[in-house]
Amino acid sequence: MAATAVTTSQAEQIYQSLNPTRDKSLSVVNEAENRFLTLLTTQLKNQDPLNPLDNAQLTSQLAQISTVNGIEKLNAMLQTLLAGLQDTQAMEAAALVNRGVLVPGSSMALGEQGGIGGVELATPAEEVTVTIKDANGLVVRTLSLGAQDAGVVPFVWDGKADNGAQAAPGKYSYSISAKTGTTTSTPTALAYGLVQGVARGSNGLTLDVGPLGEFGFNDVKQIF
Repeated sequence: MAATAVTTSQAEQIYQSLNPTRDKSLSVVNEAENRFLTLLTTQLKNQDPLNPLDNAQLTSQLAQISTVNGIEKLNAMLQTLLAGLQDTQAMEAAALVNRGVLVPGSSMALGEQGGIGGVELATPAEEVTVTIKDANGLVVRTLSLGAQDAGVVPFVWDGKADNGAQAAPGKYSYSISAKTGTTTSTPTALAYGLVQGVARGSNGLTLDVGPLGEFGFNDVKQIF
């Protein structure tokens, strides 16, 4: 049986199938899929009866198109899930406005009701000590929090100095030390502040905690 010759018209069909006019409404994957199907149809119509298309190659090509199409659908689904997650985070963030939080920091505002701070311990400690200083760096009060387990530990300063006098309202700083046996460590100091607003930036949602600055969700160690 003689082989079927490929005419000029048929060659043009194959060329056009490889270089179709782009439809802006189609995605890149859909365009590639349509191009492949057009080329495949043309090849089937004009294949050599003595040397037909290899079934293994045909199956492999179909599998590749299916895989690419599946990846596009998966990406679209992930984008939808991500958008829903961002909306959920925005709702949760809005609920934190006017709520008190503990975030990394070592400053404290002393008011009529006292001052609030916190400490984050990586491991349990037998003795945790808070040293509070005024704006000049002078020690005003030393608080003993005793033994504490690992985690976040809030504390309240009643505003009394070590000599029993009432400290003046204002801004103070503090440092934390933890001791277990003969080992002394420096845990993370946490500052207390009120969430005043929520902002969406390139790095996601951030919380405006007034004078303490802006913090991400992962920076919030405790909510009051």
